[in-house]
Amino acid sequence: MPDALDLLATRRSSRIIDLVEPGPSGADLDTILTIAARVPDHGKLTPWRFLVLEADGRARAGAALAQVLKAADPATPDKRLEDEAGRFLRAPVVVAVISRAAPHVKIPEFEQLMSAAACCQNMLLAAAALGYGATWISEWPAYDADARAALGLAADERIVGFIYMGTATQKLEDRPRPDLSQVVTRF
Repeated sequence: MPDALDLLATRRSSRIIDLVEPGPSGADLDTILTIAARVPDHGKLTPWRFLVLEADGRARAGAALAQVLKAADPATPDKRLEDEAGRFLRAPVVVAVISRAAPHVKIPEFEQLMSAAACCQNMLLAAAALGYGATWISEWPAYDADARAALGLAADERIVGFIYMGTATQKLEDRPRPDLSQVVTRF
């Protein structure tokens, strides 16, 4: 499958500032999410879920984060609040990949978390295969309990990443990749 190998060998994250409309259509987004869900999942636990931020949902989610900041520090500068309100407007579609990893009799939590991370990678690959630009970032809302609650997460859920998707206005040159002799050992 040379096309698949070429995609895997050349996929590159886009910069958020380069992602514009159109974003993935409804059908394309369903394809991306379906492929994202085809990851290793020891025990078939589905220890993750997806929160799709699109259309006006992006602005509502950003406004919720701005309120979290304002509640935590009423002296937060207006510019910072404005930036937070626009956080998810930086790309046409944003998907939060949410880990529901929990103690299990047989399946380590770490394996459950890695399954969610694999969802992020599959999402990036599927978006690229469909011709969209995408990038995986976390930023402060992934690590703030109040921000997660404002986005509708349960107390035991964590954000593994936000996948920003749209049409890339420019293709980035490849970045330096590690020399295999520096990262591969054989036993």
